Amino acid sequence: MDILLAIFMGIALSAACGFRVFVPLFVAAIGVRTGDIQVIESFSWIGSDAAIVLLGVATFVEILGYYVPWGDNALDTIAPPAAIVAGTLVTASFITEMSPMFRWSIAIIAGGGVAGTIQVATVGLRALSSAATGGLANPLVSTTETATSTVLAILAIVVPLLAMLLLGVVAYLIIRRVVKNRQLAALTHVPASVDGIPVQVTAVRVNAPLAQ
Repeated sequence: MDILLAIFMGIALSAACGFRVFVPLFVAAIGVRTGDIQVIESFSWIGSDAAIVLLGVATFVEILGYYVPWGDNALDTIAPPAAIVAGTLVTASFITEMSPMFRWSIAIIAGGGVAGTIQVATVGLRALSSAATGGLANPLVSTTETATSTVLAILAIVVPLLAMLLLGVVAYLIIRRVVKNRQLAALTHVPASVDGIPVQVTAVRVNAPLAQ
């Protein structure tokens, strides 16, 4: 049961990395320092004073960067690989009672996979927001992502099972939103040609006969 909870905790923190790379790492560092969570020996450095300060600064810079006009789109180019690496390391660090081969297999597939999937989904959501509002709604999206990452990271440490439930709800909402936007985009797209034959759409007005 302890191993299962450790895996849930790692996956939930990895998912939080999909929204913000450094927020869950900073939360985990505080948890390790206070002794609330245990990690493998090679990852115990995260609870040091230097690590907490560096991760705190990195968290602040990352959050601030998403409020700079078009800075969020620039960060989106480097965030996916960074999220995958962070998610993999976080998951591996929490699975203490398992052989290295199984630990890293779970970390790469589950931790890195979840973090990368959520990060790609949020990048797509922000791209749709930029296209629809010219970037005006991006600060709201960024605030929601930061809040979700923070809450998910805290719950992952305090109540791992609840964090997994929240992760499922959030993932469903994100996927539903992205699919809905793609469907709307497909419906509003008119092809220029079909099988090489140009298509021209002409508005037709139909006058209904007046009732007698």
